[in-house]
Amino acid sequence: MTTEVPTVVALESWLRDRVATYGEVDPSTFTEDTPLTELGFSSVYALTLCGDIEDTFGVDVEPTIVWDNPTIRRLAAALHELIAEN
Repeated sequence: MTTEVPTVVALESWLRDRVATYGEVDPSTFTEDTPLTELGFSSVYALTLCGDIEDTFGVDVEPTIVWDNPTIRRLAAALHELIAEN
């Protein structure tokens, strides 16, 4: 089965929506380079996000991916690479 790999920009948009929803934050108040911790992102949010990533993109991810890539921009790039590898 061939799965289309989303662009980094599409992943940034998807992540931005998720972060805004989880943190109940207005998306206009942060950028792709705002550290997720500044937006109240916690380990619970990281676990939830990883579950959403797995369900949406069909790849297994460890919650540490969020802490290793602490902004939407960096996380989108890491996810793009991970999805492309699978």
